[in-house]
Amino acid sequence: MSEKKQQGPGIYHAPWEKTFERILTPFEDFIHRQTTSGMLLMGTAILALILANGPLAEHYAHILHNHITLGVGGWKLDMTIHHFVNDALMALFFFVVGLELKREILVGELANLRNAVLPIGAAIGGMVVPALIYYAINPEGGAARGWGVPMATDIAFAIGALALLASRVPKALITFLVALAIVDDLGAVMVIAVFYTETIATTPMIMVGLLFALMIAFNLMGFRKPTPYFLVAMLLWYALLLSGVHATLAGILCAFAIPATPKYKPELFSQHVKELMQRFDASHEPGKSIMTNDKLRAVVQTLENGVHSVEAPLQRLEHDWHLPVAYLVIPIFALTNAGIPLNLGTMGETITHPVFAGVTMGLILGKFIGIAGVSWLMLKLKIAQLPKDTSFSQIAGVSLLAGIGFTMSIFVAELGFVGEPEYLLMAKTGILGASVVAGITGFVWLYLVSKPNPE
Repeated sequence: MSEKKQQGPGIYHAPWEKTFERILTPFEDFIHRQTTSGMLLMGTAILALILANGPLAEHYAHILHNHITLGVGGWKLDMTIHHFVNDALMALFFFVVGLELKREILVGELANLRNAVLPIGAAIGGMVVPALIYYAINPEGGAARGWGVPMATDIAFAIGALALLASRVPKALITFLVALAIVDDLGAVMVIAVFYTETIATTPMIMVGLLFALMIAFNLMGFRKPTPYFLVAMLLWYALLLSGVHATLAGILCAFAIPATPKYKPELFSQHVKELMQRFDASHEPGKSIMTNDKLRAVVQTLENGVHSVEAPLQRLEHDWHLPVAYLVIPIFALTNAGIPLNLGTMGETITHPVFAGVTMGLILGKFIGIAGVSWLMLKLKIAQLPKDTSFSQIAGVSLLAGIGFTMSIFVAELGFVGEPEYLLMAKTGILGASVVAGITGFVWLYLVSKPNPE
């Protein structure tokens, strides 16, 4: 009984099992995972910096440039570990982003135009102004390709920082930041697809269209199992890889094809569960383990199948994949991309470099001006309204937190500065520096302007 404590007849709790009794809304579950993911992301980013600047720096770089080769017959796929993470694993990240986008558009904050106007407008301002600031500092040459870097907000870090203030800020403010960050992600995806694609191969793009149409057909024909979608999505990913468009967008396309309607209606599910529970009680034999009771195990399995059928596949896949993406894919991405060699002796040159200046000014100043400025203008013109129980000063604090660019900003920098190691180094250094400044200033601002909730 050292690991488990008996709570009552037939009920035992291991310490980690107590959360079973907590009923979280999908939004609360989402916030909890983003907060934990943000802390894990911070830890792996620090580890990457230690590896890149310590005695293991050479080994760290060597591992990232090792090749992964997959082949069947005459077909072969050869990628470095660094490219595999950015081109393959990150497709799973974009899949979850796509699911979140679709959910928000269908039933979330973005489904209600009255509620969606402010975060959509703020997100657009928070993308356009940083890009303009960067471009004003880097108007020409190879450095100009980095204009998309300061446009993105890291949803895990930003929500994680805001969630630490959950006892002082209204829930509607967190909802506002979630909606803003998701619109921001959509903008970043469009920028990647349109502006960071050099050449497009026609035949593979035709295949992409046909494969996406096939997934839509699966949806219309009522396919609810994820396996057919994933098999086609793998082929679609490879077609995108050959086409010249970034292959991670396969995740977005697959997510948009996933059905958003469940197999069972709630009324049918309720009736089904009541019938099953009657059979469960009738099959139960006191003192006998469920392992030896075939009838009882059959009822439990049928009940599990019913639970899956009353959930929309989109909802279930978002829940199932959020954990491995947030706790595995994103930390691996940070570990392989945040390892920036820092040289204190040249720090003066770094902070005056146009790319560094464009990224930091874009993320810190651009996000603040873009989000707070557009929000103020929309409120003054009565185009939008403040979220419930929030103040404009809190919106301004969120606009500072939105300057945490990390994951998506680094991803765009990797695309924009291919073959430009100096610019890439400056961009990544600027992203890290700006994210730290934005996170601290945003947190302190919101702490000062918010009072503890009465509850």
